[in-house]
Parts: sequence; structure tokens; C-alpha cells
Amino acid sequence: MQDAGYTVFMGFGSLWILMGIAAVIFLFKSDGQKLRFGKWGLLVAIPILVPIVLVLAYQIARPFISSHL
Repeated sequence: MQDAGYTVFMGFGSLWILMGIAAVIFLFKSDGQKLRFGKWGLLVAIPILVPIVLVLAYQIARPFISSHL
């Protein structure tokens, strides 16, 4: 249970990310626009998503790495 605070933090963070994505989709749909993701959308999304994925992967692998050191 020593990582319970971290688990709660990650749960609320994930919830806020999902709510933000849903809000953007609803805003686009309310104007009658189609959802399109071109190269500029990827240029914005990749620098945001890559560090998040790397940090989560590190946190998953950290116990295995530290047990071998």
C-alpha cells in the first residue's frame, strides 16, 4: 500500500485526460465540424503523448530494474 497515493494520482489524472478529450470532441461536434487529424494534429499530439508513455513505462519497469541492481 505504499504506492496508494501514486495510484490515486494516476487515476485522477487519467480521468481528467479523458474528460478533456471528450470536451474537445463535443465542442467540435457542436459546431457541426468533422473530426480530422492531419499532420499538424500529430505535431501537437506526439510531443505530449511520448513523454507520458515513457514515464509510465519507466514506472512499470522500475521495480524490475532496481531489483537487478
